[in-house]
Amino acid sequence: MNIQKLDTASVGYPITRFGVSFFPIYLMGNELPEISTNGLIVDELEKASVPGLLVKNPTDKPVLVVEGEHLVGGNQNRSVNTTVLVPPMSELEIPVSCVERSRWGQRRAYAKNSSFLHSRVRSRLQETVNTSMRNRGSRRGDQHAVWEEVDGVLNKLNVESETASAADAEQVYRRSGSLSEAVSQLVRLGPLPNQNGVVVTQGKWVKAVDLFGSPNLLAAHWGRLIRSYLLETSKQNGLHSAERALWAIRRFGSMPKETSQGVGLGTEQRAMDDTMVGQALMLDEMIVHASVFTRV
Repeated sequence: MNIQKLDTASVGYPITRFGVSFFPIYLMGNELPEISTNGLIVDELEKASVPGLLVKNPTDKPVLVVEGEHLVGGNQNRSVNTTVLVPPMSELEIPVSCVERSRWGQRRAYAKNSSFLHSRVRSRLQETVNTSMRNRGSRRGDQHAVWEEVDGVLNKLNVESETASAADAEQVYRRSGSLSEAVSQLVRLGPLPNQNGVVVTQGKWVKAVDLFGSPNLLAAHWGRLIRSYLLETSKQNGLHSAERALWAIRRFGSMPKETSQGVGLGTEQRAMDDTMVGQALMLDEMIVHASVFTRV
């Protein structure tokens, strides 16, 4: 199924820090009802289980939970496997994966981490979730593959973690004042007026796309996205290209997709081939959130 809204998306001039460039994405005519990003209560299931968490929405608006959001607390830190729009006055079990291998217990309240999950881990998790949906109709990720990617990120960043926690990757910001300042500057600047998302490149290569259905939804996640994408600086050669950025958006839009009912409101669109993996949550043919990662 083609996501027609992506055919008319446009990109602006990027901002670049430490070899990582962020191209702003703009969407026209993507009309959504009011969606909140606050108010959810997140907890372990009554019978606590690694691949599931309970979310309760006591508000009168749907609340967005985004693929790759990093939830710290509970019995262990988790990351959300797929984007979910939680209906008003409801509770749902959402699919998650463990991103803290060596802790189960010392239970505490859940909170959003200061960054999304590292893009390398998000990409691998999406691959395994898409494969699981295709083969078994389940949104469960490959837990061992996720742990391997978390270990790989921590090793590459030269970070020690007692519990093999993905959250400890943010030690890089405490080690580097210049990187920390770059992140702080981008977070303060915030997204541009009417901006819906970013295409992230390293050198000339597109690495990822995060796209939201409204500028307000992007703004609510801006700081945590920026922090996650700058966790690993780039030394890739070549100039960034708006043409490549647009190619990534439209390539995902036109890929063959598998459609399924969302965990909450809306429908999911999933696509994967040798070059790209992505998912989108749609509500009445409007984009709520899409995330895409290149595999080359």
